[in-house]
Amino acid sequence: MQDELNAATRDRIRRAPKVVLHDHLDGGVRPETVVELAGETGYHKLPTTDAGELGEWFVNAADSGSLERYLETFGHTVGVMQSADALARVAAECAEDLAADGVVYAEVRYAPELFLESGLTLPEVVEAVQEGFREGERRTAASGRRIRMGTLLCAMRQNARSGEIAELAVRYRDEGVLGFDIAGPEAGFPPTRNLDTFEYLRRQNAHFTIHAGEAFGLPSIWEAIQRCGAERLGHGVRIVDDITVSDSGSVRLGRLASYVRDLRIPLEMCPTSNVQTGAAPSISEHPIRLLRSLYFRVTVNTDNRLMGGTCMSREFTELVDAFGYTLDDLQWFTVNAMKSAFLPFDQRLALINDVIKPGYAALRAERLFTQVAAENPA
Repeated sequence: MQDELNAATRDRIRRAPKVVLHDHLDGGVRPETVVELAGETGYHKLPTTDAGELGEWFVNAADSGSLERYLETFGHTVGVMQSADALARVAAECAEDLAADGVVYAEVRYAPELFLESGLTLPEVVEAVQEGFREGERRTAASGRRIRMGTLLCAMRQNARSGEIAELAVRYRDEGVLGFDIAGPEAGFPPTRNLDTFEYLRRQNAHFTIHAGEAFGLPSIWEAIQRCGAERLGHGVRIVDDITVSDSGSVRLGRLASYVRDLRIPLEMCPTSNVQTGAAPSISEHPIRLLRSLYFRVTVNTDNRLMGGTCMSREFTELVDAFGYTLDDLQWFTVNAMKSAFLPFDQRLALINDVIKPGYAALRAERLFTQVAAENPA
């Protein structure tokens, strides 16, 4: 009976409380919104104006196995998000879509520097997005769902604006901006190019994560942690390169992998995206299984819901189908994510104890009630 109580069926996955730490605002726009905004703003570069076909195009274009090609798809979403109204709309819809998928807490990131083409200033970009997230929270609460939205501001590693973006994150940290990230192509743009930015953030007691170990290997992870002081790793998939599994099944961790596990450095893994960009060969061969078995601080995330044709329920379902994970495993991933959030400790604890654990317990109890009723008909 215990196996039945713990089974992660598709319906239970959909209704389970979820947490996402790695989700890009411009990578999760609704296809119909892209089409509508393109029409309103005069953006004429879309490959099609049929929303269904456009959604398929984004997924197919992202399925290249190349991070650089994957990143090119953002030209269209960014292209239609160049006004305050567009940014606020996309942010509000983001909150609604995540909540509809059972997400109770989300940290959504974006690069403010990408939305200045029509004259917006960096503060205006941030304020528009924050307004959208608050509106999305209000709408979801009115519909009977609740979600807490947090923001991470990204600097693009190939540009030279990380200092400005870090200062922006600090300026708005009391208004929902919880931290900083650096994103973009890893190869040729090591995080150490921005050491002064990370030193500034540490002096300001500000949180930050770094995209590392996705398209580039262990040196990227080592620099992000040891030189820059990253609290979390965006993806971090290539940490598996420092783990040796013998033919007999015994496992040996290298110095860096041991350090990452010992310090409980969170890995923001995004299975579907990792396969799309070539960071992992397939879901069934994704390093997440090994890392979970070794009790690394693994979290499951969506990365870009539009490009991946995905959501948190789909990410969990893929892992359940590949590895036979149960509700216990999904709760473990979810609690890991909540522990690793940049939200204040007492608020993290409240969400774990008042929302996440009771949510999973209710799913098990529901199954138990159904089972007992079936075994004892009136």
